[in-house]
Amino acid sequence: MLTRKQQELLIFIHERMKESGVPPSFDEMKDALELASKSGIHRLITALEERGFIRRLPNRARALEVIKLPEAYLSAAPPKRGFSPSVIQGSRGNAAVEPATKTPAEVGNDNSVSVPVMGRIAAGVPISAIQNNTHDIAVPAFMIGNGEHYALEVRGDSMIEAGILDGDTVIIRNANSATPGEIVVALVDDEEATLKRFRRKGASVALEAANPAYETRIFGPERVKVQGKLVGLIRRYQ
Repeated sequence: MLTRKQQELLIFIHERMKESGVPPSFDEMKDALELASKSGIHRLITALEERGFIRRLPNRARALEVIKLPEAYLSAAPPKRGFSPSVIQGSRGNAAVEPATKTPAEVGNDNSVSVPVMGRIAAGVPISAIQNNTHDIAVPAFMIGNGEHYALEVRGDSMIEAGILDGDTVIIRNANSATPGEIVVALVDDEEATLKRFRRKGASVALEAANPAYETRIFGPERVKVQGKLVGLIRRYQ
């Protein structure tokens, strides 16, 4: 039997690993559970480990493995939160598509849609704003929902813990607003474009990296314009 906080932490770790493939940091756990210090997280993790719900992997930072989940959580089947990349594996290796979600109508749909590549986007220190259309790429139709879409080539490593690597091509749905927690293309001061997770910090906007080597950047709301939301990515192996 888990306490409420133990269950909240277990589910948070599980969903973050589904979203990004890596466990959350202790700071992220502390903030998610609204605890005053990381010592409380240490106690909760120890309790979960003793009860056989998680396992700590030796000699690896932030290495946790979820072994089982509460039956109440499994039976409730909560909707998936956040972004899990829809990866198209190209070049060497078998072609495979792993969409975050797929409706019955999409199953077996091999049609492709032409999407314009609008230049490069920084997943790191912001670079020049989005360029004009450089070329088009074919994207499986099931990755494209309603609305207009475009693609950007990723440069930088600030989103690696969200599964977005340097050299990936991200698929973006055109949008001018976002919900906190979504990964967006943000235009800063009308001249710098960057790919970050969108957050709110009071009246300000926070652009959050998914790499502990990068700090979250805080801006006044008038300085940041959302240009689109991330819906998938294409990765080529050479």
